[in-house]
Amino acid sequence: MFVGHYGPSLAAKALDKSIPLWVLFLAVQLVDIFWAIFVLLGIEKVRIVPGITATNPLDLYYMPYTHSLVAAVIWSVLALIVYRAIPRFRGRAAAVIVCVAVFSHWVLDLIVHRPDLPLYDNTFKMGLGLWNYPVIAFLLEAGFLLGGIYYYFRSTRPLTRGGRYGMVVFGLVMLMIQSLVFFGPPPPSDKAPAVMALASYFVFAWVAYRLERKRE
Repeated sequence: MFVGHYGPSLAAKALDKSIPLWVLFLAVQLVDIFWAIFVLLGIEKVRIVPGITATNPLDLYYMPYTHSLVAAVIWSVLALIVYRAIPRFRGRAAAVIVCVAVFSHWVLDLIVHRPDLPLYDNTFKMGLGLWNYPVIAFLLEAGFLLGGIYYYFRSTRPLTRGGRYGMVVFGLVMLMIQSLVFFGPPPPSDKAPAVMALASYFVFAWVAYRLERKRE
């Protein structure tokens, strides 16, 4: 799952408006942010195997420090602790929402991944395999993203024309990128997905920061 992860971040913003949207955008992808860093450092492993799923050629065969259930719980708790420790972000309820946003990544990954998500270390791997059904998987991504945008729109109002249409345009651009991920050519190397993912997560968070300033 890629852009579908942002649905929970937008819905979470509707629940607690004190949390900056860019923080939530990074929270829902925190597991993948560290996955990308660990792949680039050689700590976790991925290889390109065309056809391993119908939509994704990545064989994510070793990622115990980011995508195991135990690791996801640890990252979620750490996010809660860090959020509460920052003076401008303090708030118990908000910190819990950020914690849940981080953990939502593993839950949504469980739906689409092949059995490559370990319970702990690199064992007892799970995954429901929706990536093998491209149309259904893409509609699920779109549903989560557009549903989150809908809840965000219901809880805010535009300050400018950009605030009225910006998030919708952003959502459509994200869906276009998702279609390239699903139906485009495979990455040129095993490190390329990590680089592209890391760049996109921070760019998307920056765009969310800019768009949030156009609504209240």
